[in-house]
Amino acid sequence: MEWLRSLLTEHSAMQAVVVISLISTLGIGLGKIRLFGISLGTAFIFFVGILAGHFGLSLDPAMLTYAESFGLILFVYALGLQVGPGFFSSLRSDGIRLVSPAIAVVLLGTLLAVGLSYAFGVSLPDMAGILSGATTNTPALGAAQQTLLQMGQDTSGPALSCALTYPLGVVGVILALAVIRKLLVRPADLPGPDAEHSKNVFIASYRLTNPAVFGKSVHDIAVQSHQHFVISRLWRDGRVSIPTSDKTLQENDIILVIMTPGEAESLRLIFGEQEQKDWNTENIDWNAVDSQLISQRILVTRPEINGRKLASLRLRNNYGINISRVYRSGVQLLATPDLRLQLGDRLTVVGEQTAIRNVEKILGNAVKSLNEPNLAAVFIGLILGLTLGSIPVSLPGISVPVKLGLAGGPIVVGILIGTFGPRMHMITYTTQSANLMLRGLGLSMYLACLGLDAGAHFFETVMRPEGVLWLGLGFLLTVVPVALVALISLRVQRLDFGSVAGLLCGSMANPMALNYANDTIEGDNPSVSYATVYPVCMFLRVIVIQVVLMLLA
Repeated sequence: MEWLRSLLTEHSAMQAVVVISLISTLGIGLGKIRLFGISLGTAFIFFVGILAGHFGLSLDPAMLTYAESFGLILFVYALGLQVGPGFFSSLRSDGIRLVSPAIAVVLLGTLLAVGLSYAFGVSLPDMAGILSGATTNTPALGAAQQTLLQMGQDTSGPALSCALTYPLGVVGVILALAVIRKLLVRPADLPGPDAEHSKNVFIASYRLTNPAVFGKSVHDIAVQSHQHFVISRLWRDGRVSIPTSDKTLQENDIILVIMTPGEAESLRLIFGEQEQKDWNTENIDWNAVDSQLISQRILVTRPEINGRKLASLRLRNNYGINISRVYRSGVQLLATPDLRLQLGDRLTVVGEQTAIRNVEKILGNAVKSLNEPNLAAVFIGLILGLTLGSIPVSLPGISVPVKLGLAGGPIVVGILIGTFGPRMHMITYTTQSANLMLRGLGLSMYLACLGLDAGAHFFETVMRPEGVLWLGLGFLLTVVPVALVALISLRVQRLDFGSVAGLLCGSMANPMALNYANDTIEGDNPSVSYATVYPVCMFLRVIVIQVVLMLLA
């Protein structure tokens, strides 16, 4: 058995791979165990690494640094690439109502952490770890460690304090949601399963009764109204058609309009009488709405279409079809003429069957062609992200230049490439499973190495008086911002509890708490709200924690 001992303990590249894989495997298995309906998931890898480090398992220092850094880079870049398409859209329209309180959670928690640091004599590096653990945000911890390395300071303290407060951060948000629901939530605050703002598009039908639009073309009305909408179908004298941009509207025409949420009333004033039929339920059979047209989703798989504006394809005028919605990275987008298509987009196309077949040939709709990932875009993104992260930026009042570092640079570039890459005809598409694989692999490597690094002195820290203090401070950093923002969101902003729960989970980067919210709140508002605020808050935490350390540490 000497060979097995040497495989696990003698420093080498093979030993590093075996140890990281073993820790990750055990952590993933234990993370599936649920206690009182709560599980730590992938985060359990962190604690298995701590135990391994406590019992003397170690890696070559250079190998440990490489694996930890590469894992963090891979995780944050893949995360940025995934959330990029919906990042900037979350800052517009109704997203601001959700993003604003979520940003308040981040800033309030950071200010509270700085105040508690001075009040209780805890060093800012240790407090950065406490804050990262209390908010279950390992990328923020990675950013803090990289900043401390640039400043020539020790990074073991933040890892220890993060490991200590992380479990309470997971449980604390869930407990806070349960208490908030018990004390503050009224029946009117609970959303229904089909709440209108849970969708990114809204569908309504109108009977034209406004004389101001009689005889005008669809294009003229769109230009003069400055509203964003798509007319999917038009009924006239019992016949249905696809209205082109030059189609003139007449009195008593019935039109089916797809718009952004909240614009139904504005368009009612333009078109006339809104019909009572609910077109937004999930169980509508669109192919049964009328016998002359069919509705089909077509997948964009031809590289030549990547980055092209929808209007430039002239599909409506050439083939007599209409594109009403675009599904991208789990987000439903309105198919406006200036929308740039990306590889992997799913387009809802309405028209006659022959025309839809022709459109299929143009867009691709070949699922197999997307199975092969474009690795060049991944490596180019990593290079650009690390380059951006290494650029020093001098800020007034800070002696050391600020850098985005290993965590900040790749996530910024990932978001930018995910958003704007197609405009440069850069194929950034990865399947959901491929992106999750990259993120999972990177996060597992990072957490395993982080746990090994912190494990040697973890338990002796817990037994010291400051260990109990760190736990108490971490609990305050978890609960206080969540409770205050929840109160304001429910009573001042009048948000429903489902949206509030989702934005709190997203601002705290806590998917385990989101699972609890989805299990206890009807409808999909928690998930929609979480997806809206998560990218903004993740980016903000990575940047803010570095600035605080640069200014005050």
